[in-house]
Amino acid sequence: WSYNIGTGSNGWGNNELQYYTDRASNIKVENGMLNITARSEQYMGKSYTSARIFSKGKFETKYGRIEARIKLPRGKGIWPAFWMLGANSDTVIWPQCGEIDIMEHVGYDPGTVHGTVHTEAFNHLLGTQKGGKLVVPNFASEFHTYAVDWKKDQMDFYIDGKHYFSFKNTGNGYQEWPFDQPFYLILNLAVGGNWGGKEGVDPAIWPQRMEVDYVRVYNQNPNQNP
Repeated sequence: WSYNIGTGSNGWGNNELQYYTDRASNIKVENGMLNITARSEQYMGKSYTSARIFSKGKFETKYGRIEARIKLPRGKGIWPAFWMLGANSDTVIWPQCGEIDIMEHVGYDPGTVHGTVHTEAFNHLLGTQKGGKLVVPNFASEFHTYAVDWKKDQMDFYIDGKHYFSFKNTGNGYQEWPFDQPFYLILNLAVGGNWGGKEGVDPAIWPQRMEVDYVRVYNQNPNQNP
């Protein structure tokens, strides 16, 4: 993994409030878990800190089952995510590079976990994004496994093995399906932003932590026959 450092002013980020760091107070492995912690503190001109890591240039995958076992934070203004971007994202601007959001959760809507895809034709700027959601009542007290099965013709999204959304290859070109190329993985815990901060940020919840037990990538769903 590598670190994203900064605020996203160089092209990534969604008007979020945090400064991403590589400090142990924001990200560390402890007791076998990866802990990403968002804090309310003044740092580099921002009022919050957190962390964002990505596998670009170190691990990229095309198709397969991608999953992570995560315990999510809670509170208004928090926005954790486990997601993927096309490996060509440096040269092909978003959303043409494609985005696969395996897990997103916004704190003002506790327990509702989203799985979404973004492409040139289907994205939130146009209001045409394709996605599904599932309620996970104990999202902050228990670990859950968030997964996508990504094949040439379809993506299927799961939480704890329960299927809740499918996105099919339309056959209408990369504008709708840019998912025939390698993608890299991203884990981050944002504060505020266009979606996460839609109903403000609770000043009384800090710090908040996202705990990651593991991230695993399989050539195919290990629970299904070839």
